[in-house]
Amino acid sequence: MPTSKIFVTFPDGTKKEYVAGTTALDAAKSISEGLAKAVLVAKVNAKLVDLSFEIKQDCTLTLLKYNEKQQDKEAQDVFRHSTAHLMAAAIKRLFPNAKFGVGPVVEEGFYYDIDVKLHETDIEKIEAEMKKLVDEKHPFVRKEYSKKEALKMFLHDELKSELIKEKGGNGASGNQTDDESSRVSVYEVDGFQDFCLGPHVPNTSFIKAFKITKLAGAYWKGDVNNVQLTRIYGISFPDKKMLDAHLKLLEEAASRDHRKIGKELDLFSFHEESPGAVFYHPKGTIIFNELQKFVREEYLQRGFSEVVTPLVYDKSLWLTSGHWEHYKEHMFVFNVDGKEVSLKPMNCPSHCLIYRTQTRSYRDLPIRIADFAPLHRNELKGVLGGMTRVRKFNQDDAHIFCTIDQLSDELNACMDFANFVYGKVFKMVYHLELSTKPEKSLGTAEQWNIAEDALKNALESNKIDYKINPGDGAFYGPKIDLHIKDALGRSWQLSTIQVDFQLPGRFGLSYEGADGQKHTPLMIHRAILGSLDRFIGILIEHFAGKFPLWLSPVQVRVLTVADRFDKYAYDVAKRYKDAGLRAEVDDRTESIGKKVREAQLAQVNYILVVGEQEVKNGTVTVRRRDNMIVGEKKAEEFLGEVLGEVRERRV
Repeated sequence: MPTSKIFVTFPDGTKKEYVAGTTALDAAKSISEGLAKAVLVAKVNAKLVDLSFEIKQDCTLTLLKYNEKQQDKEAQDVFRHSTAHLMAAAIKRLFPNAKFGVGPVVEEGFYYDIDVKLHETDIEKIEAEMKKLVDEKHPFVRKEYSKKEALKMFLHDELKSELIKEKGGNGASGNQTDDESSRVSVYEVDGFQDFCLGPHVPNTSFIKAFKITKLAGAYWKGDVNNVQLTRIYGISFPDKKMLDAHLKLLEEAASRDHRKIGKELDLFSFHEESPGAVFYHPKGTIIFNELQKFVREEYLQRGFSEVVTPLVYDKSLWLTSGHWEHYKEHMFVFNVDGKEVSLKPMNCPSHCLIYRTQTRSYRDLPIRIADFAPLHRNELKGVLGGMTRVRKFNQDDAHIFCTIDQLSDELNACMDFANFVYGKVFKMVYHLELSTKPEKSLGTAEQWNIAEDALKNALESNKIDYKINPGDGAFYGPKIDLHIKDALGRSWQLSTIQVDFQLPGRFGLSYEGADGQKHTPLMIHRAILGSLDRFIGILIEHFAGKFPLWLSPVQVRVLTVADRFDKYAYDVAKRYKDAGLRAEVDDRTESIGKKVREAQLAQVNYILVVGEQEVKNGTVTVRRRDNMIVGEKKAEEFLGEVLGEVRERRV
């Protein structure tokens, strides 16, 4: 019987012939031994697979790496997920009765939820056992079982049994079915078995460097009515150099933590009486208001009209919008007048109601409505995190109603707005991601194609590189998300631009076209800063509390050398305040050195010292918070310089 041949196409277009059944690793070896040693995982026809996967048909093949030079995100996720299994295998050795929940990859590494009591003193033992498993070079072995067999295998593990019953189907594809003959995939390493879709690295020796970062408590599936498990977090890298750099980054991040700096600078606080909500103190409120002022100024230039809308809406609104079906679990629902109502998690339905109050013509479009109304989303308490994960927040939210002919120009204007804010004002490096139609969605395939093509054209016409996130769009439309990189190189998702055919139709919105007929407008959902609370938290960490002058709560502090110079100090401060600056006086009977140090710790941008010479000359001696002495300047001259810096919003 002749051996069948297959053709494999690589990303550069090269096509090679192999024998059917060749593994992904064999294909890598056929190119070079160096590649075979470096590759961690493969993609066959865009589907992630183990390197041991046998290729039996013509396909495209991508070989993914994760090392210091090449860090494919999917390979990184596989690497970290494999480390989670490595950690679980070590825990199983040390605590044979442990039962294992889920162990996913997260933004900062991975975690595993485990039904076992662990203490901080156990971390060192677990890491030592993990090192042994690495040295022993245990393979990650994938096996398939029927659902019935898998349930028998995990008979004494209630957590795994529950997952198998829920998911069922083929472990490789994740298709859900209740058919007991359906297949599920199980991965084994050193006797530790886990119901898992995979893929994984070939063996434990690939995992060169790792660190368990913390222990926490977590309810099974996030439900307080379920058993509380131990959540153990970790991070891993293909070499120690990368791990050391990451741990150093964590130290720096801890010193910049917005919760720490926010307390030191008296910007805000959090209270158990309202979890997930920021209490802005006077200084924090200044930053909040300055950002709103900045956005409002841009609204005037860019044709947006601001509205103020209610916070509580009847269930009927959310049924119309589709949120009751697709988003209810994230909403705060309660009863008023015997009816179900909800705090709004987003502004779009209320803006549809405003649009509907008048008869519209094509001459009225585009209509750009902006709203800073507070929003509430019912995040689980366990995932709340300072200002970056909250329940109550404010967005610089806006919705644009336009014709299909106006869509391209409006999207380009949104892109220009985002680039102005991040590229020109805050001077942040960013990248864009396009998220396409999810599995559960509203609307026709044609509508989704038009919307996705419009977003692609906006990106490409502006010559912007972007990444595609298949299936990660909102249920009503595709979106572009902007991810900034902060001073520590961390990525944060902030801006979003979404095209929506659905809400205008569901709310019966229309306009009279040039043809005299009724048409349904398109809707663009757009936020540039995104959540102001999240943005402020990120800014605090990005600048380490050293805000640019225009955002700083205290821009100028005048220090007196002795109390006989108080009157002059207050006169200078008043002139500065009358000009619109945030200025204050430190007239305490402390040494000038102590006053300077305290002003620097408070991150006051400019520290002005006044004494006999300054009073005589009508000057101030200027020192910056970085301890650079600018020198003596005429008080009015320096006022003009500072006002110019504020006006230009220099960073």
